[in-house]
Amino acid sequence: MLVRHWSEAPPTGAEIVPQARRARTGHVVWDPLSDVCPVKADVVVGLAGVTPGPGAEFGLNVDLGLAAVRTAEEAGARRLLLASTSAIYGPARNAPEDAAVDPPSDYGASKLAMERAVASESVETCCLRIGNVAWADALLGRLQPGKPVMLDQFADGGGPVRSYLGPRTLARVIESLARVEGALPKVLNVGGPDPVTMESLLLAAGVPWEWQPAPPTAVQHVTLDCSKLAALHGFASDATAPEVLIAEGRGLKGGA
Repeated sequence: MLVRHWSEAPPTGAEIVPQARRARTGHVVWDPLSDVCPVKADVVVGLAGVTPGPGAEFGLNVDLGLAAVRTAEEAGARRLLLASTSAIYGPARNAPEDAAVDPPSDYGASKLAMERAVASESVETCCLRIGNVAWADALLGRLQPGKPVMLDQFADGGGPVRSYLGPRTLARVIESLARVEGALPKVLNVGGPDPVTMESLLLAAGVPWEWQPAPPTAVQHVTLDCSKLAALHGFASDATAPEVLIAEGRGLKGGA
């Protein structure tokens, strides 16, 4: 999705070099786990990771994080922006970066282990604790045509609340962080200025949905304090409006 955005709106004064493990038009092909990076770059953005799913090998997230560090070193990069996740916090309302971390899932635990593994590496590394990205998330990213979404309803009558960004806004955030002249924090929350309810996204998308009682294990709030990010990137006033989040992903969904 990010590569599609950058192909339509290249960042000023920069060239994007996407990586792939198999032949793809416009991509440089190499396997970061086993090959030497074949290009030079000023900034490396490491987004590869193992996400929840059948047979997921979460231990590879540490390997992929360390591989991204090696790639940045081989590329001669001054900075590595490395994808982590808000899942390291567990249930939280506006969690700041220095909040206690207690991942409730193996996925979150593996990303926290990745953060710790790369913390002492030589390349300046900023781990991006990304919230939800519209159309790459567990809600919009898994829609099935003709089948209504079942949304957990909690005791207050509402559904899940999360920190969201649209994919185009995420691309612009990455551009901003790549251009920062001073050192970035070791970790940085990445989400929009305001939390978003999942029912508002479904309404904006025109997707049929129904309530179901939230099971005891369901988490209503996982939201981030993104004030540090807002000091580094100027968000549009409507960046987290549900209709904007929906529109940003349409046309980019499905990858490059």
